[in-house]
Amino acid sequence: MSRVILNQIKMEQNYIKEQQYLKAKKRIKDIKGFYSHLSVYIVVNIFISGIIVYGLSNDEDRSLGEALTHFGTYSTWLFWGIGLFFHWLGVFGFKSFFGKSWEEKKIKELMDKDDEVSRKILKK
Repeated sequence: MSRVILNQIKMEQNYIKEQQYLKAKKRIKDIKGFYSHLSVYIVVNIFISGIIVYGLSNDEDRSLGEALTHFGTYSTWLFWGIGLFFHWLGVFGFKSFFGKSWEEKKIKELMDKDDEVSRKILKK
């Protein structure tokens, strides 16, 4: 092989490795972002729930049990939790449904169907 071809192959391999590195780096950033979001979600909601329980049990002649079971105590957990769930799906979930492996399977399936149709046409 000529020197030029060897250099091109080496450059291609370096490019592929660089792309893999950048993809892995982005994936790590996404995962760290989700866990940061989860941590903030837990800390802030504990704080908010504590304030709500304290306020309800002191201001409105409610018992601690009534304050703990009040919807307002858990509403931020619920609604923010829905957003957190979609963040989780974006980082971990959708990739399993519509990620690279799904795309590859679907491409193979469509190519197999085309081959089958072609074989049927050629047999006629």
